[in-house]
Amino acid sequence: MSLSRRRREWRIILWVSLTSAVISAYFGYAVAPPGDPPLRGIVQGILTSVLIATPIVFFEVRRARFDSLRWLRRLPLAGYFVLKVLFYFVVIISGLILSRVLTSVIVPHPVVFDAVFRNSLFFAVGMSLFGSFIFEMGRLLGYGTLKNLLVGRYVQPRREQKVFLLIDMKDSTGLAERLGPIRFHELLNNFFRDVTSAALECDGAIHKYVGDEAILTWPGGPALANSDCLACPFLARDAIAANREQYHGRFGVVPEFRATLHCGEIVAGEIGDTRREIAYVGDTLNVAARLLEAAKTTGHDVLVSADLLAAVAMPSDLRAEPLPTLAVRGRVAPLEIFALSSVGQN
Repeated sequence: MSLSRRRREWRIILWVSLTSAVISAYFGYAVAPPGDPPLRGIVQGILTSVLIATPIVFFEVRRARFDSLRWLRRLPLAGYFVLKVLFYFVVIISGLILSRVLTSVIVPHPVVFDAVFRNSLFFAVGMSLFGSFIFEMGRLLGYGTLKNLLVGRYVQPRREQKVFLLIDMKDSTGLAERLGPIRFHELLNNFFRDVTSAALECDGAIHKYVGDEAILTWPGGPALANSDCLACPFLARDAIAANREQYHGRFGVVPEFRATLHCGEIVAGEIGDTRREIAYVGDTLNVAARLLEAAKTTGHDVLVSADLLAAVAMPSDLRAEPLPTLAVRGRVAPLEIFALSSVGQN
């Protein structure tokens, strides 16, 4: 799973860097002073892009991987913005100067800080701020949601096949009373970060957070082809276990959760005006929520519907134990459900 995530991250870095290099090459060609060889402007544009865009994109895409940078998440927005601007400024100025030094070696020419340098500075700042805005909007809305909103995929409601994973923290009410609202919010935030990490490993998307519950989704086809959705709750459990000492040190408890998986047809469409989002409507999500209620009474932490198991290849490291059927309001036939667990799990 982690290999898939790394490949996806490096694909993003590669494509953004290549796109930036093409745009910068044209910009370097367009702003080159009269009489300068066109090759010099093109080479300088490409070098500038490599030295500026690549480290910035690498930082934006991979920063969550570095534990030493996690403190950035806890900064006020203004403080985070100031540090980010300073980082961008250092990278941009360094990249512009270094690209001119290298270009003067490749295509002999004196290094000067002229109008072209000034225009290049404005261009680099504008490109960087635009890219930063896109990354921040992607983190706020989810990259899949942002893309769908931009292209208008759900302007008109449409039917789709989706896999849903609902993850609900155990004993959240008791934890909130014990820790108090501020510390419980911090616990919930850390919990959702570990869940999000597992979702990214499994190519899943966070649909939304509802109280102490996270709703994850996958498109029906890809999710059913590689069974990542079944592995996701166990990867989330592993991520939480890996941070056990941090949870104990800060909160005196390691959070646990229940999870349910179901698949089927839903209707997806944009909803809202001043605050727009993509909403999913249909029986599939209701059944997944009913499964989550059943998990509280069956004594099993991870439940999956027979509908999903029938459509997916079971990973070798997981096993499914049949449970009594579940009556679901609105469905004529009872729902067949299974308890999902890791092989060797007690």
